[in-house]
Amino acid sequence: MPYTTPTSTLPATPSTGTDATIEVAKGQSVAVRVYGQRKHGAVLPLVVHFHGGAFVSGDLDNGCTVAGLLQAAGACVVSVAYPLSPAHPFPQPLETGYAVLAWAYRHRAKLAGAGAPVYLAGEEAGGNLAAGVALMARDRLHPPVAGQILLSPMLDPCVATASQREATGAATACKWAEGWMKFLRSARDAEHPYAVPAGAQRLAGLPPTLVLVGDADPLRDEALAYADRLEAAGQQVHRHVFTQVDQWPESLLQPGAQRCPCAPQVQAQFERFFEATRCRAPE
Repeated sequence: MPYTTPTSTLPATPSTGTDATIEVAKGQSVAVRVYGQRKHGAVLPLVVHFHGGAFVSGDLDNGCTVAGLLQAAGACVVSVAYPLSPAHPFPQPLETGYAVLAWAYRHRAKLAGAGAPVYLAGEEAGGNLAAGVALMARDRLHPPVAGQILLSPMLDPCVATASQREATGAATACKWAEGWMKFLRSARDAEHPYAVPAGAQRLAGLPPTLVLVGDADPLRDEALAYADRLEAAGQQVHRHVFTQVDQWPESLLQPGAQRCPCAPQVQAQFERFFEATRCRAPE
């Protein structure tokens, strides 16, 4: 049975989520927060979500704005407390993310309904992890991913795009550059497609992608460049640039959708993407 999405112009009031610890492998547990629940007779999109924080900070509370808007758009969301750098550099956050994706797929019937499509989503550093895990799922041929939702993803460790320069001016350091240095153990890591999806040479076989950025967003150019490369590789891409928004993407990391200046528009983008990509995953 197909799922339906809400059509309201204002963001719905999501639940605060339920915290849990899940076992993704023998002896390996991960803290998550689950938003939404399966509805009788319905199939919901199931989203594995990663919060932002430049790889080195952030927690489930920082992820609640985007996770709540995904829930309000009709999804069941599993938000992940992935391990942070520098204590846990690449590839540990990616491996944890992939393990949660596999767990969510195994439990999708209980979480979101039989045959629920499974998505990946993330903002800022979490967008990088979502894109990297999508590449991992493609290469490992499992589990099938219905789509990836990338909100101002961190994709360029050089931190040298025009939008970055506009945002940082003459500053010689910024939180994104510092985050990259703590996430990547060596220059060789920067060449790995899972660590830096924007540098991946092969983009075929990836799921449909939604890219959301702000017009004055420091991460705008690298996100849109990735969208262009995905499109050039023949992938389905949906993108939107929000205009006249302040503190983007920082506002995405603040608890409470009211702090995000364009929460209704973000929710609407999620709804349209779910509708455009809805399908039932293989049983």
